Amino acid sequence: MKKFNSSKYQAFTPVALPDRTWPDKVITEAPTWCSVDLRDGNQALIEPMSVAQKRKMWDLLVDIGLKEIEIGFPAASQPDYDFVRWLIEENKIPEDVSVQVLTQARAPLIEKTFEALKGVKRAIVHMYNSTSTIQREHVFKMDKGGIIEIAVNGAKVVKACAENTPETEWQFQYSPESFTGTELKFAVEVCDAVNEVWQPTPENKVIINLPSTVEMATPNIYADQIEWFSRHVKNRDGIILSLHTHNDRGCGVAASELALMAGADRVEGTLMGNGERTGNLDIMVMGMNMYSQGIDPMLDFSDMDRICSVVKECTQIEVHPRHPYAGSLVFTAFSGSHQDAIKKCLDTYSEGDTWDIAYLPIDPRDVGRTYEDVVRVNSQSGKGGVAYVMDSRYGFQLPRWLQIEFSRIVQKAAEESGQEISPEQIWKLFQQQYLNIASPLTLKSFSIEKAEHESIKGVIELDGQEFEIQGEGAGMLEAFVDGLEHTFGMELQIQEYGEHALSQSSSADAVTYLQLKYENERFTGIAIDEDIVTSSVNALLNAVSQVLHTQRKEAA
Repeated sequence: MKKFNSSKYQAFTPVALPDRTWPDKVITEAPTWCSVDLRDGNQALIEPMSVAQKRKMWDLLVDIGLKEIEIGFPAASQPDYDFVRWLIEENKIPEDVSVQVLTQARAPLIEKTFEALKGVKRAIVHMYNSTSTIQREHVFKMDKGGIIEIAVNGAKVVKACAENTPETEWQFQYSPESFTGTELKFAVEVCDAVNEVWQPTPENKVIINLPSTVEMATPNIYADQIEWFSRHVKNRDGIILSLHTHNDRGCGVAASELALMAGADRVEGTLMGNGERTGNLDIMVMGMNMYSQGIDPMLDFSDMDRICSVVKECTQIEVHPRHPYAGSLVFTAFSGSHQDAIKKCLDTYSEGDTWDIAYLPIDPRDVGRTYEDVVRVNSQSGKGGVAYVMDSRYGFQLPRWLQIEFSRIVQKAAEESGQEISPEQIWKLFQQQYLNIASPLTLKSFSIEKAEHESIKGVIELDGQEFEIQGEGAGMLEAFVDGLEHTFGMELQIQEYGEHALSQSSSADAVTYLQLKYENERFTGIAIDEDIVTSSVNALLNAVSQVLHTQRKEAA
């Protein structure tokens, strides 16, 4: 038998739901969010969080705006028990936040859970037992009746413990663990049995959490399961239907999004998707997906660098550079065509406009990033990336012809180094190529007279020797070209010209870009001066200096 053998697997049986309605639905508002970072996320770590790390994660979750936070499994873990007690005794739980704790459907564990919660103002007690076919048959070796009995007995203990502590506002939650591997009719049956004990009402709702404990099929099947369950469970108006997806197939976010469309009300997950195996649903990604569609996720991810830093510190897991919205490279374009499109879109974008920028689904500034992170340059980059860096970092709005010319110089440097070229390196190349060149030709003085044509008179110096020039033309530069042609006996033609101020202030320097054609070659001159006329003349002289330099090389 071959090693890579798909025949030992079988396709997941789809749900018979021909009249499904969720494909026509859209998400229009945020669900109720519940973070399980401190429980599900923590139990999946190689080294569980220390007390200090848990406190730091708690502060982050509260600051983001989460109103329901699962804080541990206090009956099964002494550190979890101690953390729950610290939160309560030190009055660390805000008035509008409900803490949630997990317990198996076993009386001693439930009783210890309530003991851990003594004195809390508001709490969600999350009880679970596994219901899937494979768990029943191979792990617990029980029939359906035995599984229902475990769930019902646990529900009775939860209800009794809550009645004994009426000073706390309790909410009950039940999870048929491994819901996706449970027959739908049986999942409904066991949840109905639990609710027969808890007696939910529209005023006092119970949370029924349907976990994709192991992601077993495509997201559309999970959505079908949720819609089917929602149609058939009793007391639906007294139920908050909750999701808890894992990411075994890489579709945890997609599954939850479709399941919301299928009728769910609530979503459990973790920041950056930390959790067992390939992880949990990533609350940040799902929330930011909504944000990118104009929906307020009711969570604040504006300080993404802090979120990444805290999650990394508490989980000891690096944030992947390509992680959606959070990674260091997710708003970065190296491709030349991408860079060009981004630059052109940003050039026309005004603050307050609807965001519609090529290759950027959201404004990086919304999550605390800058436009400087957007375009980075390597050997794959083109003129757009180089132009973006020169404009955003240094204020040089290179005309298209110069973008093409200079990008070739940058690309050559990138190919030779085999590495990314930093903005500082790009600026150094620009200075070396255009601004810091030794010029044998300098302008000493000039004057302009305007009549039918403009005429100029001036003095230029070439290698220490002064020359008087005079010329006429339709404009000042044309007159200068006329004078230079007569002085040096050459035929010159200005092919390209551009200018702009280097800042918005009234005292800003002006930069001139000029391309001169001599015989079959083109020469670029760039100059900066507080006076645009002087800047333009010096740019012309810089280009002519290169012509003279070329002539001398050929003569030698």
